Amino acid sequence: MRVRLTLIAAAAVAVAVVGVSVVAFVAVGHQVGASVDLTLRRDAETVAAAPDQWAHRTVVDGDDGARGDPDHDHDLSPRVQVLDSAGRPTTSTGLPVTARARAIAAGQGREAFEQVQVHGTEYRMLTRRSADGGAVQVAVSLHGAHETMTGVGLAILVVGIVGVAAAAALGAFVARAGLRPVDRLTAAVEHVTVTADLEAGIDVSGRDEIGRLATAFNTMLAALRSSRAAQRLLVEDAGHELRTPLTSLRTNIQLLIRADRQRERQLSDADRGRLLADLDAQTAELTRLVGELVDLARDDHGAELVETVDLAELIDLAVQRLPAGTPVDTEYQRVSVPGRATSLTRMVANLLDNAVKWSPPGAPVTVGLRAAAGPDGAPGAELSVADRGPGVAEADVPHIFERFHRAPTARSVPGSGLGLAIVAQAVALHAGTVRVEPVRPTGARFVVWLPAAPAGS
Repeated sequence: MRVRLTLIAAAAVAVAVVGVSVVAFVAVGHQVGASVDLTLRRDAETVAAAPDQWAHRTVVDGDDGARGDPDHDHDLSPRVQVLDSAGRPTTSTGLPVTARARAIAAGQGREAFEQVQVHGTEYRMLTRRSADGGAVQVAVSLHGAHETMTGVGLAILVVGIVGVAAAAALGAFVARAGLRPVDRLTAAVEHVTVTADLEAGIDVSGRDEIGRLATAFNTMLAALRSSRAAQRLLVEDAGHELRTPLTSLRTNIQLLIRADRQRERQLSDADRGRLLADLDAQTAELTRLVGELVDLARDDHGAELVETVDLAELIDLAVQRLPAGTPVDTEYQRVSVPGRATSLTRMVANLLDNAVKWSPPGAPVTVGLRAAAGPDGAPGAELSVADRGPGVAEADVPHIFERFHRAPTARSVPGSGLGLAIVAQAVALHAGTVRVEPVRPTGARFVVWLPAAPAGS
């Protein structure tokens, strides 16, 4: 990019220099030509006022004896020649008598400028009609004008080259100075790539585009640090939660193996049945825990298609999947919201599973759904699921949706502490809110609000 910026600056200056040079060269050329023509007119007026004084004079009769000398054809002094009415020269200065000159001498026209060659030298010649008939010719060599234009052209060329070189040097300096923050940003990115050190950052100076880029990079690093910390915490918590059921599972399996190897210590059919039932329950618990971990850790929600989801239909499906005989009281309207069906289905199922787990046997779970405005007055849908369990202690309310959080009263109840965390994740994905509130006389109600418009619209 540095080279590209330098070349762009040099090219821009080169184009400007070429344009200015062409205009300047043309302007100077026009001015030189106008000056030559003005000189010829003045000389022609002087000669035309008294043509008899110039008639029959030789080349060397004038004040400048070098006029007409082939060795001095580059002299800037004008050549003068007088023509009679027939177009015949009465002097011998070597100026050609052209058809236009004869016409003017014959009275056809007042004056005419021409470019002529005399002894191989280019002249600018003016033929002007005399007051008493005939014409006068005045010519001056263009050698001086050509030298002037050559000098001007060389000066413009030198100035242009110096200007382009200076622009390239200045462009390189500006590019180097301007891209220095980009170099620091590049070095920081390369450092993070090589070392995986997410604590590295860039000092932000200024609010220009580079400053915004550095701020965005620091924000990205902060998000990556947060994500890594969350992943590390998830792995640590998952390892802790998996250790106990895996240890119990391994103990039961080892007990079965020893019983099969030692005939005298064989288990009774009843003990073996209970042991196998424990193994089945522990395996199911591990399967559920692993599934919840996968649901919680997956990062592909953004790839799922957002569509119009009928929440009442999701509730019906979740109720049908509950164990047979589970009492459920439903009171809801048909409300639809834009969202990701898989995530919302998991959210509803986890809320119902949590309510069933905490409700006493035979106590109904209450599910409600209605259209309701959100905290900011935006339209949306409110889903509530209430149980008749012991409720949530006030000290546990701030942590109820955290991963692996289990209240002291929940330690004896099967579960992983991930169900409500998955609910909170689904709600956050849909820009909604979730809260828990007590139910009198006992129980807890979880209330979810989802917006009726997609997040960010």
